[in-house]
Amino acid sequence: MADTTTGTTPLSATVATASAATFDVIVVGAGPAGSCAATVLARAGHRVALLERGAFPGAKNMYGGVIYPRILDRLHPQWWEQVPIQRWITRRSTMVMTETRALTIDFRSEAWGEPPYNGATAYRPDFDHWLADQAVAAGAHLLNATTAVGLLRDADQRIVGVRTDRPDGDLWASTVIACDGVNSFIAKEAGLHEELDPANYTLGVKETLALPRSVIEERFGVRDRHGVDIEILGGTSGVNGGGFLYTNLDTLAVGAVLKLPALAAQQTRPEEIIGRLKAHPAIAPLVEGGEIVEYSAHVIPEAGRSMMPTLTTDRLLVTGDAAAMCLAAGIWLEGVNFAMASGMAAGETVAEALASGDTSARGLGGYERRLRDSFVLADHDKLRRAPGLVLSDRVQHQYPEMITGVVERMFRVDNPEPKPGLRRILREERRAAGVRIRDLARDAWIGFRSFG
Repeated sequence: MADTTTGTTPLSATVATASAATFDVIVVGAGPAGSCAATVLARAGHRVALLERGAFPGAKNMYGGVIYPRILDRLHPQWWEQVPIQRWITRRSTMVMTETRALTIDFRSEAWGEPPYNGATAYRPDFDHWLADQAVAAGAHLLNATTAVGLLRDADQRIVGVRTDRPDGDLWASTVIACDGVNSFIAKEAGLHEELDPANYTLGVKETLALPRSVIEERFGVRDRHGVDIEILGGTSGVNGGGFLYTNLDTLAVGAVLKLPALAAQQTRPEEIIGRLKAHPAIAPLVEGGEIVEYSAHVIPEAGRSMMPTLTTDRLLVTGDAAAMCLAAGIWLEGVNFAMASGMAAGETVAEALASGDTSARGLGGYERRLRDSFVLADHDKLRRAPGLVLSDRVQHQYPEMITGVVERMFRVDNPEPKPGLRRILREERRAAGVRIRDLARDAWIGFRSFG
């Protein structure tokens, strides 16, 4: 990637060395969930170890979307004055795409370009660094280049810490918070995940393209730190998923999120899919001349509530991607905000449990209650069926053909033929796309129940 440093030496750039291997809490993973949990606990006066397997927080993270940081209002007031963002999203577009056509719904709000803002693009190394710095400033011990390879248990099989690949041995604590990402070894070892189903996962792939800032602002019609986020239904070479294009200061991020079984069945390489997306007539003029400076990929949990593991057991909580807290619901594509919120809830719950002296599953029961009282589980419960709908064959392939066909015929002038009525156009394009009325009605009902 192009240089994404902030120009200052962050606190988290130096590995903190704990004076002993015993802590009140061990937080595994210094992503958004882990750093928020560690900040809450450190501020409460607890001795916290924050483990990061990369050389620094964010070193191993790839993110292909927009961050919605409003959950930070109560953890870091006035966060927008400090957080290293690229652009504030003031223009949001949803594009429905076929191989040759595209329909875009475009919305712009100047209110999103001033505090408290709505969403922002950011380089994850910068953003994660900043969040980890706040935890270190609060008193957490950051241990970079440290991988938790398993759980420590006592003679009664109670969790008492984690085994690590550190030269100086294992780390001990009465409670562990698993924030170790989508393939959480900690949650798996604890038996909290059921058997994994590849159909519940997608592969996010992204290219970062360098372009002069002035060119980006001219092409996308923005100024200052304002930016654009384009979410795309279709354009993924027949593989169920979706595309995206968004603006940073002097780079563009373009990529796709691809359903794993469909990707394997197509036997098409992800970079080929991105190449075809960039060549689409609706995208090519926007990315023309961009120089690839980064290519990255990341597995994403897409099935939402239906794939969440058990969130709590004795002395252990699971947060963020490790708990499958990622929402791919078409209109809303979110993950980092769920991670931060669940990390904060985990920190508050563990602080409460330590104060009461009960870190059993019962003592940690406040975690799920906090999540239910917030948007985290409320949104996942409401939109439980949305991921399956959005990633279905009809929504992915048939509906884009039908929708773009209807709009094309509405705008087309076929003189000397008389203009057809809308009902006729809808009927003919529905049939041409192979959409059955009963399937359309069923999907409309699911959409209404999810988004209504």
